[in-house]
Amino acid sequence: MDARLHHLPGLRYFEVAARLNSYSRAAEELFISQAAVSQKIRQLEDGLGCKLFVRDGREMRLTEQGKILFKHVSHGFEHIITGLNQIQSEPIEGLLCVNSTPSFASRWLLPRLWKFSTQHPNIPIRILTSCDAPNLKQGDADLAIWQGEQLDIESNKSFHKEFLFEETIYPFCSPHLAKSINLKKPSQLQACWLIHYESGGYPWESWFAQAGVSMSKNSVRWMEVSTFDHAMKAVMSGHGACLASDSLASDYVERGLLVKPFDIGMTPGIQFNLFYSEDSPRKKRIQAFVNWLQSEISEQQN
Repeated sequence: MDARLHHLPGLRYFEVAARLNSYSRAAEELFISQAAVSQKIRQLEDGLGCKLFVRDGREMRLTEQGKILFKHVSHGFEHIITGLNQIQSEPIEGLLCVNSTPSFASRWLLPRLWKFSTQHPNIPIRILTSCDAPNLKQGDADLAIWQGEQLDIESNKSFHKEFLFEETIYPFCSPHLAKSINLKKPSQLQACWLIHYESGGYPWESWFAQAGVSMSKNSVRWMEVSTFDHAMKAVMSGHGACLASDSLASDYVERGLLVKPFDIGMTPGIQFNLFYSEDSPRKKRIQAFVNWLQSEISEQQN
């Protein structure tokens, strides 16, 4: 056996630091001190006879040798984890981590999640929200519910992708705004602030085109916010209009906080897909959650 394999403990520290570009963030993930991470990597560099990192401001950047090593080490650890998952199947009871965008979590998933907990009280759910795609390879979550058809895992054939549903996109605004400008034609929306949020990705140009209205990006006023909830707060205050689906905005409409001024929907609209690893040791509880999701969606569509 190659004598260099005695560096395996140091390679674990190296993989985390390389993935996070930071010794301090690596220390947090590994639950050790930053000094311990630095010492381990220095010992690894001394043993291999090459520099793996260089400091770039507050971050640690990989050298060319470090980039080559990281590529092979990360693939190696993925294969080890896959093997461990295949021989260790966890029971259906236990924690399940679900990742989704903030808008889907707050507007669709969380209001319904009590039903799953009633059916499966022994599967506590941890909801993780982010506008960035989760790294399922590194175990950031057990499954991800994502807007759109792609997630940066599809090159790995061990990951399963499952279509959940697609919704038509409409404009929404406050009743006060609609009344103040006597909103009757789609073209009038170009005189309002058009709200866009990072996790949305619904182009106003496409909606206006579907409504038969030409639009120049330079002739309208834009506001960009980070989440759907921020967009909704801006719109409800009368600041402008936002594109959303009925399931994301319906309760605001029912409470009289928003109106859908035009029944002109943009299709194809927003698509939600589910992703998880076929090799996950938590496959039983993942399947229980997926079955419940499909049941909820079927009930919603009927």
